[in-house]
Amino acid sequence: MEPAPELQVTPVSFASYARLLRRNHNFRRLWGAQIVSEIGDWFYTLAIYNLLLQLTGRAGSVALALVLQVLPQTLIGPTAGVVNDRLRRKYVMIASDLGRMAIVLCMLFIRSKEQVWIVYPLLMAETLLAAFFEPARNAVIPNIVEREEIVVANTLASTTWSVNLMVGATLGGLIAALLGRDSVFLLNGLSFLASAALIWSMRFAEPHAETGGRFRVRELIDFSPILAGIRYVRAHARLRATIFLKAGNLIIGPGWVLFTVMGQNEFAVRWGGMSPERSAFLGMSVLLGARGLGALLGPVLTAAWAGQVKHRLELAIFWGYLGAAAGYTLLRVSGHLWQACLCVMLAHFGSSIVWVFSTTLLQLQSDDKFRGRVFAADLGLCMFTIAAGAYLAGRFVDWGFAARNVASVAGMLMLIPATLWGLSVRRSMPSNQAVPNQPAE
Repeated sequence: MEPAPELQVTPVSFASYARLLRRNHNFRRLWGAQIVSEIGDWFYTLAIYNLLLQLTGRAGSVALALVLQVLPQTLIGPTAGVVNDRLRRKYVMIASDLGRMAIVLCMLFIRSKEQVWIVYPLLMAETLLAAFFEPARNAVIPNIVEREEIVVANTLASTTWSVNLMVGATLGGLIAALLGRDSVFLLNGLSFLASAALIWSMRFAEPHAETGGRFRVRELIDFSPILAGIRYVRAHARLRATIFLKAGNLIIGPGWVLFTVMGQNEFAVRWGGMSPERSAFLGMSVLLGARGLGALLGPVLTAAWAGQVKHRLELAIFWGYLGAAAGYTLLRVSGHLWQACLCVMLAHFGSSIVWVFSTTLLQLQSDDKFRGRVFAADLGLCMFTIAAGAYLAGRFVDWGFAARNVASVAGMLMLIPATLWGLSVRRSMPSNQAVPNQPAE
């Protein structure tokens, strides 16, 4: 096999972000859709978790909500992958946005403890639609940007996600505290409508849909495309290892539950004569804002060094795991909100590196006609560990374990995927060559 050709990689910098947004109208619209949708999502997530904790008083209710927000993505993942590899991903994203808008607005009808059960089927329905949207969004990036700009595009998307988390968590807490939860649900519904409108205005080629023939409904229950995707991944060792990287981010699920509990019980922000419920909401929003800041800095500060060099991307992921482990482990000894925020920043500095660089490796190593299934599998495996982690964290808190101790254990468990990935990287030969466009046959 001949070595992969040298690739001119666009340096990751503020100028490269601005150039990509200025020249590429399709990515600019996708980026705009991401901004409005994700800010609305953070508003919404805070409101849902606060509502459940307030009405039930149990961390387990928050954990169950998170499980229903992520676990169905694992179950529907194979079907979502097939749909994304057979239909135009643009239309899949639009349909998902409009469906989620309707679901979020239904949350306005929940008014009492007796109606809490309605939250759960609504969350599950929204999750099923998100399982179609996210693989589509990741899969279209190589179709709308030049290959040498993929790292720039992914880093910008991750940076935006992190800024959206900071802004959404902070503003969401303030808006809910001042205007109430209904305003949060309404804003999130409108954000999905705006996202759908921006994606509708995109114009780009989708080779997988243009050459694949007419889609038939029976393909949804035909397992042959799923089996073909499994064979494709199994045939390429590095791709097979990379697809499990996000699943190794064991702190993500527990974090959502623990921040909700710690915001209420340990780090509530007292502001004037604000009620305890709203003070807890603000405490949770500050912790989530720190998470967003850490996630923002991780890929931004390391992408310029890693570029698109395979061994550097893999090495950065290893150190990202270690940073995540250290941050959550140190939460146990955090006595003040500012100390907890520093630990959360460190943890998600590392966690975001794992997320962004694993996405980049998958995009560069997979063929377009399989990319939807690859990212559906990537998302499904990740969502399974998030659901399991959230459920276990909620159960341990309800059994009387301190939230900070549960966080510390979750951090120490991160050493397991760090060790496994470190051994995998050590076995692979270091290379200064850019990642090939797809795995070697």
